[in-house]
Amino acid sequence: MATHFYTASSLDGFIATDQHSLDWLLKQDIDHDGPMAYAAFEKTIGALAMGASTYEWVMRHEDGRWGYTQPTWVFTHRALEVPEGAAIRIAQGDVAEVHGEMVDAADGEDLWIVGGGDLAGQFADAGLLDEVWVQYAPVTLGSGAPLLPRSLDLELIDVARNRDFMCGRYRVVRG
Repeated sequence: MATHFYTASSLDGFIATDQHSLDWLLKQDIDHDGPMAYAAFEKTIGALAMGASTYEWVMRHEDGRWGYTQPTWVFTHRALEVPEGAAIRIAQGDVAEVHGEMVDAADGEDLWIVGGGDLAGQFADAGLLDEVWVQYAPVTLGSGAPLLPRSLDLELIDVARNRDFMCGRYRVVRG
């Protein structure tokens, strides 16, 4: 079981625009069944964590439908509407406590920190982030939500090209 931050980034290190948009990402050419693609990765995941901005983007992008079957923890300090029947838990505070709940719910499968970068950083700060997977898109944004606003040492363990994307998989180096 491992905890992953799997995301896409612009070449200048942003995962979303200043307005929390991912429209720049959806215009890029990727093979959804290709190397390091989302479909195969998502099948290994037993539980998810995401921040409120990511959750709200997903809900807008999917017209209010929740597509994940895995238990999901949404970290927020504000009230959010949750679709009926969705396995969503609203969370606040220490990520270490929630991580334990996620491990139990994942039943031996991996955990995915969907976004944002600061949330992934909180898991890293607590020593709970194992891997960072980044699909670099051929675009620059100039500003926005940073990829991972922390100082981390990473070890490159895999690299691939998926059409327009340069994909890297890194292990978080501890100690």
